[in-house]
Amino acid sequence: MLFLHEVHEVTGKREDEFEAAVRDGWMRALAEGDEARLLYYANQAHGSGKSYQVVTLTGISDGAAWERLAQRIQSGDLQKWMGELDALRRDVTGKILIPVYWSPLQEVDLATVPTDAREHELSLFMEDTGWPYSSLDDYIRMWDVDYYQILSKYPSDRMMLDIQACFQIAHGTHQRREAILWQKIVNHDALLRLIANETALEHKGPGSYMQKALDYRDDWQSRLLRTSSWSPLY
Repeated sequence: MLFLHEVHEVTGKREDEFEAAVRDGWMRALAEGDEARLLYYANQAHGSGKSYQVVTLTGISDGAAWERLAQRIQSGDLQKWMGELDALRRDVTGKILIPVYWSPLQEVDLATVPTDAREHELSLFMEDTGWPYSSLDDYIRMWDVDYYQILSKYPSDRMMLDIQACFQIAHGTHQRREAILWQKIVNHDALLRLIANETALEHKGPGSYMQKALDYRDDWQSRLLRTSSWSPLY
């Protein structure tokens, strides 16, 4: 299974139009078949990065389905709609992702993904993207052993993040040395403490995850994302 990750630089005055176009156009057009579904529509939280950024994640059943979707956009039924969407944004950057070997999310039953824009509570996600200077495979393994496996043993009342997926770039669609953690924030108070306080020594000193991670990378980005009230998954 493939996942299309897109970062949209939306024109500020037209953000509501853009959201409606994705909801009423992209999501419902994909619902006409069973090869792809919009999974997430998330706004980057104000104050946490560049303005008017939207992240969408689309699940695609396989490579052949991706090719057919690309052809629909290039010269088929989605061509006109895509041109109209482009008028609502300054730019868009896309890449194809595949789950790493230990990712909790490996497959999505696309037929069960809602396509009716049903309303629900909002959720916050932390999307961590790392660019290792070491082997990408070693970096992904470190995330498993020194991060995922350790966090998964925490009692629920101590958890800030629920690691729902980890992706790497599908070969040839973006830079090789990049991996992404998709993490739902389950404790907002803990997030506030993280932002408002210095990192405690035990969390960044010798033997800590943050110290070990520096053996693999010191270039990474955290993005705070807030799902829309109609995002199919949240």
